[in-house]
Amino acid sequence: MDVRESEEDRERALLSFYKQQQEWACPLHCTLDGDAAVGQGVMRYFLTTIISKLQFGFRMNLGGVGHTLLFEGEPDRLVPAASEVLIESNLFRVAGRMIAHSFLHDGPHVTGLSPAVIHVLFNGDPETATIVVEDCPDLHIRSIIKMLELEELTQEQKDTVSDLSLSWDLPAVTKTNQRWLHNKLLVHAVIGRTMRQMKQLRKGLKDVMLWPLLTSRPDVAPLLFPKKAGMQFVPQMFLDKITWPVEDSDDEDEELDIECKCRITAFLRMFIETASSDTLALLLKFWVGWEMLPPELKVEISRGTFPTSSTCFETLKLPAHYNTYKDFEEALVAAINSAHTGFGLV
Repeated sequence: MDVRESEEDRERALLSFYKQQQEWACPLHCTLDGDAAVGQGVMRYFLTTIISKLQFGFRMNLGGVGHTLLFEGEPDRLVPAASEVLIESNLFRVAGRMIAHSFLHDGPHVTGLSPAVIHVLFNGDPETATIVVEDCPDLHIRSIIKMLELEELTQEQKDTVSDLSLSWDLPAVTKTNQRWLHNKLLVHAVIGRTMRQMKQLRKGLKDVMLWPLLTSRPDVAPLLFPKKAGMQFVPQMFLDKITWPVEDSDDEDEELDIECKCRITAFLRMFIETASSDTLALLLKFWVGWEMLPPELKVEISRGTFPTSSTCFETLKLPAHYNTYKDFEEALVAAINSAHTGFGLV
């Protein structure tokens, strides 16, 4: 990956790589052209990048929408985007390869897919999928389907519902078929319109040879597609893994006294103990390059100007000049919300 290129050019390079069949089980070696970063941090950055693109969208303008989302909807109710351009570009097969490749190399995951989509993706019967109206990402279609939950429909509502159902080869609404039509429209809105996308995703998982594991061990599916609600960070997760600097540690500046180190590490502990799950996720990504806790988190106290990180060595470097928690907090929040993740600061 060449970090000197524009974000859209980097996205094209990623898609080009994953559109070609590779030996996905081989050891993964990543380099960042134009950056001094080395080691495992680069691989974490690469895998985090591809999953982030799947989760939050590509900047490339495919289909004239200005931003390309492969999955749409609410958290834990995401479904594949109903876009002919994405399907014809075979991007969901690419997405399947990305998801499986990251899983194979112990990387981050796409979170928040609808349980109904996961059920059908792994060959479940669409008719037995548990689908709720929140699974429908199109708010206009959702509002029409919700009309069928009313006891009585006005003539205008009947016409609106019938126009939608007839466009999907379903009968017009009547008093006797209202509940049945509600279910049929919901199944088609969530599953029927995304069957081709799921077939491509399945092919991508098979390309990386992950499918035999998933079919023989159904309990692995929740690990591959975890719920967003389940990816919550709590302070103790961090505190249990931190290696705090000590008096005889190999900090880059050994002249710092123990009192200074204690003050800054106390500020960090206070920050972690009071931070929200979302803030902790940002801190972790700044610290190690992705939102997955490593076996150990290292802290160094330095004479630098701003908080930085060496993601390759899972080390957070905190300046010693902060005398108040407020100044420390403002600097750390600014750092973790910046676009820089510490690469090159190795």
